[in-house]
Amino acid sequence: MTDFREGDAKDRARRRPLTYALWGAAAIGLAVVVYVIATLLIKPAGAPDLNSLAKGAMKDLKVTAAGGPPPNQPILGPDGRSTDLTRLKAQVMVVNLWATWCAPCVTEMPTLAKLQQAYPGRILVAPVSMDTAKDREKARAFIAQYPPLGFYQDPKATLVFAVSPPAEGLPTTILYDAHGRERARVSGGADWSGPDARAVIEALLAEK
Repeated sequence: MTDFREGDAKDRARRRPLTYALWGAAAIGLAVVVYVIATLLIKPAGAPDLNSLAKGAMKDLKVTAAGGPPPNQPILGPDGRSTDLTRLKAQVMVVNLWATWCAPCVTEMPTLAKLQQAYPGRILVAPVSMDTAKDREKARAFIAQYPPLGFYQDPKATLVFAVSPPAEGLPTTILYDAHGRERARVSGGADWSGPDARAVIEALLAEK
């Protein structure tokens, strides 16, 4: 004669691993849903995957996970008056830290001018010279060769330390979105006039 209680216990024992597996799968599924929702809430609407654009001429592009605003460190604007990066407004702002004594800076400047020419009124390329006050006219004359770029200067070269994290060296180019958040940067020279750079700019412009 079979003991039903014993049979039920054995049946429950057989089903227990399956129950645990189903609960585990449900927990994993819930975690995935929570992650997706959190990602959508944190990520700006229409935000592109900038990491996928770090290739070719933009191979050194480093995406900023939680970028902050530009520093309000005083610099000289094109009119020679004191200003700071927080006062510069554009849908995409490209801040380039450079100096006339920096060979890669000199090489990439024409490509930055072409980038600005390609997006008039939509982006602002702001090359900020780290040349000292005595070399101001030399730096200004250099930028004058590459319209429509404006001349900005930080004669004390403190901006390289004011950005967060500090710049690793010159040139350093930092990309800010329409909300004033740093989205990515490139340490070292790059070609900003080609399709790789434009893909990054277009992705940022496409954001809502």
